[in-house]
Amino acid sequence: MSYQSAIDHLAAMAPELATQTGQTRRKFSLGEVAVLLAALGNPQRTFPSVLIAGTNGKGSTAATLASILSASGLRTGLYTSPHLARPNERVRIDGAEISDADFAENFFRVRATAQKLVEEKKLAQAPSFFETLTAMAFLHFAEPAIEVAVLEVGLGGRLDATNIVDPLLSIVTDISLDHMEWLGSTISEIAREKAGILRQGGTLVTLPQHPEANQVLGEVATSLSVLGVSAVPFMPAADSHHSDGSFADSAQTAMPSARDTDQQHVYKVEVLGQVIEVDSPLRGAHQHRNVALAIAAAVELAISHGFCVTPKSVAEGIRNTRWPARLERIRVEDPQDHTATEFILDVAHNPAGAWALRAGLRDLLPEQHLGTLVFSCLRDKPVIEMAHILFPIFDKVIFAPIHSTRATPIKELLAAAASTGTQAFAASSVSQAVELALESARTNPSGPVVVSGSVYLVGDVRTLLLDQSVSPSSPGETIERVGQLP
Repeated sequence: MSYQSAIDHLAAMAPELATQTGQTRRKFSLGEVAVLLAALGNPQRTFPSVLIAGTNGKGSTAATLASILSASGLRTGLYTSPHLARPNERVRIDGAEISDADFAENFFRVRATAQKLVEEKKLAQAPSFFETLTAMAFLHFAEPAIEVAVLEVGLGGRLDATNIVDPLLSIVTDISLDHMEWLGSTISEIAREKAGILRQGGTLVTLPQHPEANQVLGEVATSLSVLGVSAVPFMPAADSHHSDGSFADSAQTAMPSARDTDQQHVYKVEVLGQVIEVDSPLRGAHQHRNVALAIAAAVELAISHGFCVTPKSVAEGIRNTRWPARLERIRVEDPQDHTATEFILDVAHNPAGAWALRAGLRDLLPEQHLGTLVFSCLRDKPVIEMAHILFPIFDKVIFAPIHSTRATPIKELLAAAASTGTQAFAASSVSQAVELALESARTNPSGPVVVSGSVYLVGDVRTLLLDQSVSPSSPGETIERVGQLP
């Protein structure tokens, strides 16, 4: 019952998505999740929850809200996905990852319970990777019980395992086209799946966004007599004219107009009758929307549910948010020639995320040329569209293979680059891609190396760049790694 054994068993479990042509499509069922959790003692009922769905920004919103609640003195659980390096990252209490020992104990408890239910024919199938981790998170949060949990939906909303809870609040972040094979081919269809986290007589915290998403969310909320809470009052003034939902297309939901340079990312808003300074380490103007949603949710928890949230704790929580690989900057120094190369890591993995990354780079580095992009993506993403958004702003693109059966083949990535006229190279490994990027940056200095396109890729590169003795940075801060890469 070791931690490594738990990891090995998890890796062998059914994936959430079909990974190969002809693979059996998994049937998701909240009924089966309910059966599993009931056999585990319904740990999800021992604490109140906030549930967050959306296409982009839900992880940043969740991390910010959890940080605010922790700063307010509340024992706060945070459940997010996917992870960058280790699955432990997904389950946290007050910022601390679940320990290896607790991870293994909870995994084997869930596994043994599930196996028994399958043998007794109370479950039609063993739980998936995500369903198992969700049950493990609930167990961790219940022993001893936390005071509140912030839960990020994994896929969609309606049938997601996290949707088994009865949330105090439902938050919906920006919706765009992604996972269309599973959620629908239009914004409206996808929005309806996300709206599945709403409850009869519940509360929805959101911002105006794509008109089709607005309409669906409004229709579902009205049918369920849901109270709508707008986060518009917590947007910076420069973005306020974009808060009426008048976006031309889904990509623009990730591109507010306010610039977000190092000097301009701090702004003031009124919270609970007091003006506070918002200073989030999550850089990029698109993050203003995620921070506003987190503030609105915290305020609603204070007003309607009696949580001890104060203006001071809101400001402190925002400032202390830790959510890596969102425009995260890592500086790599060569001790021999004293040269330094800056890497910017961002997990943009769909067109809306690519637009947000492009806008964020423009605002953070308005006068700086962009030299090299290290890129890879999954084959269920619109690689041509993402290529045309990102590739032309770089001198060259280096493609790296990633460890996923859903990875886009390198030849397809090269074809996408050719369609944009961008010079491209294929590396044989992630390590080689990083070395090629470093070599290029040192021989022809032309701005930072940007790594994006896939969480798998960004996680692998981040692991390579960070020395074991260096603590993970917060986004927007710089870590220095001295020495040669492996």
